[in-house]
Amino acid sequence: MKLFVGLGNPGSKYERTRHNAGFMVIDALSKEWNIELTDEKKFKGQIGRGVVKGEKVILLKPTTFMNLSGESVRAVMDFYDIDIEDLVVIYDDLDLPHGKIRLRLKGSAGGHNGIKSLIAHVKTQEFKRIRVGIDRHPKIPVVDYVLGKFTEDELALVNQAIDLAVGACTLALTDSFNKVMTEYSK
Repeated sequence: MKLFVGLGNPGSKYERTRHNAGFMVIDALSKEWNIELTDEKKFKGQIGRGVVKGEKVILLKPTTFMNLSGESVRAVMDFYDIDIEDLVVIYDDLDLPHGKIRLRLKGSAGGHNGIKSLIAHVKTQEFKRIRVGIDRHPKIPVVDYVLGKFTEDELALVNQAIDLAVGACTLALTDSFNKVMTEYSK
């Protein structure tokens, strides 16, 4: 069973904000894979289950707010006995330009509070990641920038990155993550 987690903040206030790029990818996967997401309090998140390309998959959007994302992920991993090798985490990255994605097998939190929480709860930095570029603004403080909504121009580029992330997740169902990284590191 593979677990795909998108990081973000719940509620209409945060829709289409830069920090919710992970949620946006999970929403796109939900549509592409025809997996409905429902609120489940025991997992502190919106979760969907299905079978895609012969693989059992779970989609998860933690509703704990970004800084506590690890609580939701740990609950799902424990309940479904999911190995760390089957976890893919999708989140925003200030250091990538809009429209780009970057895949990694492991790494530090790099200042991302959602990833800090995940590392604390899964007790390792070695999990697959798909980072979605949201760029950085030199004149807007980071917190204000990531919680701000995408402009229409930015959203057009981010939608390209979301499409790439959906493709990478789909390929990850049937191929090694190393192959996926090679394919999507262009």
